[in-house]
This record gives sequence, structure tokens and C-alpha cells, in this order.
Amino acid sequence: MIKRHNEKPCLFVLDTNVLMHDPTAIFRFQEHDIFLPMVVLEELDHSKKGLSEVARNVRQVSRFLDQLMADATKEEIDAGLPIGQLSASADSPTQSSGRLFFQTSALDLDLPAALPGTVADNNFLATARALSKTRTDRQVIIVSKDINLRIKAAVLGIPAEDYSNDQVLDDADLLYTGQAALPADFWDQHEKALDSWQEAGRTFYRIQGPDVTDWYPSQCLYLEEDASFEAMVCRKPSATEAIIELVEDYRLPRHNVWGINARNREQNFALNMLMNPDIDFVTLLGTAGTGKTLLALAAGLVQVLERNLYREIIMTRVTVPVGEDIGFLPGTEEEKMTPWMGALMDNLEVLTQPSGGSGEWGRAATNDLVRNRIRISSLNFMRGRTFLNKYIILDEAQNLTAKQMKTLITRAGPGTKVVCLGNIAQIDTPYLTETTSGLTYVVDRFKDWTHSGHITLLRGERSRLADFASQAL
Repeated sequence: MIKRHNEKPCLFVLDTNVLMHDPTAIFRFQEHDIFLPMVVLEELDHSKKGLSEVARNVRQVSRFLDQLMADATKEEIDAGLPIGQLSASADSPTQSSGRLFFQTSALDLDLPAALPGTVADNNFLATARALSKTRTDRQVIIVSKDINLRIKAAVLGIPAEDYSNDQVLDDADLLYTGQAALPADFWDQHEKALDSWQEAGRTFYRIQGPDVTDWYPSQCLYLEEDASFEAMVCRKPSATEAIIELVEDYRLPRHNVWGINARNREQNFALNMLMNPDIDFVTLLGTAGTGKTLLALAAGLVQVLERNLYREIIMTRVTVPVGEDIGFLPGTEEEKMTPWMGALMDNLEVLTQPSGGSGEWGRAATNDLVRNRIRISSLNFMRGRTFLNKYIILDEAQNLTAKQMKTLITRAGPGTKVVCLGNIAQIDTPYLTETTSGLTYVVDRFKDWTHSGHITLLRGERSRLADFASQAL
């Protein structure tokens, strides 16, 4: 994230929201120095109480600072504390050789009259402006996740940058899609180095060659000119060798999953991942109406109620409202979560339609059977839990940070499958973007693992109205 505007070493002035977002931020500036204004320490102190993720991050920052200042004298603090000595224990990917400075003396704060110094952001700007005049040996740069503060800094002529060290990718378009198109002459190219066999009714191919190097485990493959060929990478014994397996065609009526059939290629790949017990972690990305929740729920019901692979389905999601919050909700944990589970209820209505004309009695019996094996849980109570033989569906996962995603996934015990659903184009959490979302993070980090799978659903199947709205609006 380091931008060098000239040959001078940098002095980065960190805003409070950077430390709230990433407690290890002070260790991520390599050889450059860091300055913490007194107003930042005051804001950290005001935000340390509570059980929220922000409060926990603030307390972690305070512990880091306390360790850095342990046994330091006033003269050593004024000269700047070396940061590198704590980098390893801070779980930082880089070793910082810079120094940490605090605002230990009064500065000549000079701001235009239109920016009153009593406002915390303006006090922060005034401190950075004064530093740029007194620390001429350094290039003073503000680092903040507050867009408006960066705008005001630019107006005042103070260099300002966003904190982007938590970005998984430079561009969301570079995110792994989970599938790859093979050229039309693929079989001709590998005819001499091709081995095929059948096992338990499944067809496998062993393929060798340099183009296999770019494949990932569970990656979906299809031929551009042959719609009948669809396969997945089972494993890669070496960098230039891969074993692929032809997938089940869930578009056929006889291969339905709880009465649901795939309507396009991506949905077919998704059902193959969801129904595969060897894949413990599945991520499904896609816009509204692509069938993420419906497919995940249908596959879960089959594996819980018919195949007994899992004991029950656990459904959870982040409680971030789209509009104004409606206030506190009464009832138990499950009753409080029910208003957030509209997607679950809508899809259950589709999946519990009785077959064979059994009428309302059949519908009621199916509803009772299904609801007894589905439990709604809140993410707020996940810490410390261990889920054994569960089928966990995490909806709206794009609103989770990387740390929250880690907290949830590490709850999985033996025999548990985790399915994460989301649309990174619809993020409702402040300070998260398409490139910093926890969903983007896990898609990128899990793509090399044999027991994980990912697919991006491309085509909406909700209605022609929804399809047109997603394109035109």
C-alpha cells in the first residue's frame, strides 16, 4: 500500500478508523515511520468498550501500543519507538523497520476558519498540516478510510491515501471465477498424453501438459464447442498433471435435488460441489436471482433428510439492514433472526411444495419435517462454538470482514460442511469494498485447497422482470 511520491522517506499519519479496521496496521508500513495524533488516542479510548468487532480491534491496538511502550523512557518515546521488535508477534506479513511517533508536544494548529478545530477530523487535519511544516525531512501522508476526510485533506493540499493493505486483489474482476473454458481442439492437443477410466459409475481422465499448471482443485471445466462436456478437477498429483471427473448433469429431471433441477451450466457445477461430501467448503457468488440460496438449501435438505450425511442445517447471515434499522426485535435468538431470513422462508416455500396432489395436509407435513431440521443462528454467538456434522449456510457473506469469516469457518468440527453465499456488488458494511470483503478473501485463499470449491453464478433465473432490472437499473 506504500506510495512513494518522491525520494523522501514517509511519515504516515494514521486515522482512527484505520486502526479500528485493522489492529495490525501499525506493523504494515515497512521502513516508513508512523505518527499517531493525540486525537486518535482519545477516539480509541472512547471506542474500547463493548463486545463489537470494532471494540475488540481497539483493545488489541491498545495492547500493541502498550507492548511497544513497555519500559520506554520519555526521551525514547520522543525519539520514536522502533516497530520491528513486535512485528513477528503481531502476526504481520512484513517486518517493519520504521518508528512510531506520538504527539508529545503542542503543535501550531492552523486551519481555515471554515474548519473549526473542535471537530475531531479537523483537529486531525490540522495536526497533519503542522507536521508537514515541522518535519521537512519527511513526506507527511494521511492514511484514512474516511473518504470525506481525504477530500478535505486534498483541498488543504495534504497528501492522503486510503488504507489498502487489506485488499485481496487490485481489482474485483481478477477474482477467481471457479471455471475455465477449454479450447475446441483440447482433446486433439492431449490425445497422446490422455488416460481415461471408470470407477463406481464415474468417468475420470488423467491429463498432462503445461496448460494444467493454471488449474485449481475443484475447478470446473467445459469445452467451448461441446455443451455436453462438463468436468471438475479432482486433484493435481503434480503441477503439470491433473485428474478430472465428468460431473453429474442435474439438468435432467431424473437427477433433481429435492425437486430442483439446474437451469444452466454454472448451477449444474454448483450442485455438483454442494452434493459432493469430499468438498467441505463451498463458495457461491452471483447477483440476485441466480439461485444461490435455493441450490444450497435444496442440497442441504437432501443430505440431511435423505442421505443422513449431516444432522441438521444451520442458517445464518450478517444482520446489516439495507435501509433504516427498525429497532430491537423481541423473542429468542431464532425469533430475532427470523425477519432477517426472508430468503430462507421464500426458498422453503418453493422447496416444500407437495408433490402428487397431496394438498394442504401434505404441505403442512413437509413443512414440519423440514423446519425441524433447520436451525437459525446469529453470528453474534458463534465465538467458542464447535459444530459437529452440520450443514452450515452463511448468507450475505459479502458483509463479513476477513477476520469475521475466519471466526465462523474455524467453528466447523468433524463432518461439517460450510457454504458461503453472497454478491460482492451489494456490500452494506462501511469500510468494506469488493476487494476487501471477507468473501473475496476466502475465495482467493481457498482456491488451492483440495476440499473446497467455488463457482460464480452468471445467469439470473428469477424472472424476466428481475433479469431486466439487474441489467438496466
